[in-house]
Amino acid sequence: MYKNSQIWFVTGAQLLYGGDAVVAVDAHSTEMVKGLNDSGNLPLKVVYKGTVNSSAEVAKTFSDANNDPTCVGVITWMHTFSPAKMWIHGLKDYHKPLLHLHTQYNEKIPWNTMDMDFMNLNQSAHGDREFGFITSRLRKPRKIVVGYWKDKSTQEKIAVWMRVCVAWADSQNMRIIRFGDNMNNVAVTDGDKVEAEIRLGYHVDNAPIATLVPYVDAVTEAEIDALIAEYAKIYDFADDCKPGAEKHQFVRDAAAQEIGLRRFLEEKGAKAFTTSFDELEGMKQLMGFASQRLMAEGYGFGAEGDWKTAALVRTMWVMGQGLPGGQSFLEDYTLNFDGANSSILQAHMLEINPEIAGNRPRIEVHFLGIGDARTCARLVFQAHSGEGIAATVIDMGNRFRMIVNKVKVIDPQPLPKLPVACALWIPQPDFEVGAGAWIIAGGTHHSSFSYSLKVEHLEDYAEIADIELLTIDEKTTVQDFKKEIRTNEVYYLLNKALQ
Repeated sequence: MYKNSQIWFVTGAQLLYGGDAVVAVDAHSTEMVKGLNDSGNLPLKVVYKGTVNSSAEVAKTFSDANNDPTCVGVITWMHTFSPAKMWIHGLKDYHKPLLHLHTQYNEKIPWNTMDMDFMNLNQSAHGDREFGFITSRLRKPRKIVVGYWKDKSTQEKIAVWMRVCVAWADSQNMRIIRFGDNMNNVAVTDGDKVEAEIRLGYHVDNAPIATLVPYVDAVTEAEIDALIAEYAKIYDFADDCKPGAEKHQFVRDAAAQEIGLRRFLEEKGAKAFTTSFDELEGMKQLMGFASQRLMAEGYGFGAEGDWKTAALVRTMWVMGQGLPGGQSFLEDYTLNFDGANSSILQAHMLEINPEIAGNRPRIEVHFLGIGDARTCARLVFQAHSGEGIAATVIDMGNRFRMIVNKVKVIDPQPLPKLPVACALWIPQPDFEVGAGAWIIAGGTHHSSFSYSLKVEHLEDYAEIADIELLTIDEKTTVQDFKKEIRTNEVYYLLNKALQ
């Protein structure tokens, strides 16, 4: 999807300074775009779409951007003073991500040679403020990057936003299949699906598990053999799960589920799915192993009908493509009180992405005594240590709220009797504040976790989606966090009243 996506670069100017100035602006912009593309720091190609000098040119450029499926966002930069009224109609109609780059063609002021012609031409300090006013006046969500365009730090900020643009475009036609509904009257994992499609692009569909069964039953023994051979290359097998051993059939059944589920999702055009351990009619086991494998391919997953987390897992996977570390669905399971090292064990019944494994995953088969799950194959491992982020989206009734927590994954003690994958982390700034703030904000027990992404990625995503964002990091205090929530509540109540 990165190869088929591009970012447009549009330069603002005006005809006041004459034709020579327009030529110079165009030449500088062309050179800058080439420099950005040649830097090797950006995940997407930047395409220069020219200098705009009038309202008609702005409107046409943004209309073209809206209608071009390869364009996932637009970068704007004002080389000279660019009267902001000419941007109004184009910005009002534009609905893709926007980045305002506050930079300048030249890095230094040429102290000994600068004259008024140079001053008039190089007016980014002036023009970008004019553009900043009109985007603020229109309440236009956008990212503002300030810095010299050749600097790596500036390019890295642009690169973060580019990744979010691709993920945003991906989510605008994200179909999520739910095998079963939300379980056990759980509230936080449900939400307004209509508003989610309006605001976030998610389309949530129900599929009875019976519709999947024929896809699994149609898988051939030869196809299963081929997949088992693939497993042997990348996983260890418990002795009782090896070919010919007593539990090997459960592994073969899981392989059939993986193949059948993948085909079902491909046929339906779905990018994410949820399961339910209370709805397994016709299935031999819960699709835990298949869920682990498909998450590693980029499918979003949420347990127990949690469609919002399934969508976020997919979105964060798209953002992190090509970056090291991995990501996964996780759930808060049990606590370890140990003073400054107090932590939370993250796990689930089965469904953790092997991308985050710190050791070679091991295929095991055990009885799962929850609902109708029965005996199930699964990949067992412990996540590697490192820093990451955990995120969730909840429905607050009058808005969606994204909560992001920086976490530090640490090595757990041996867990010889725990037959599932797990991760142990300390929420930042520490267990007491991090866990407390998450609960104060109404955070779910499920989360989408990533070693690959930074808080900045999800800040950009929340800005594009125009949803609330609460961040819990090393600077968070409970007192300030509560104040932020109360302030946000007033903002969203007033905003709704004014609509």
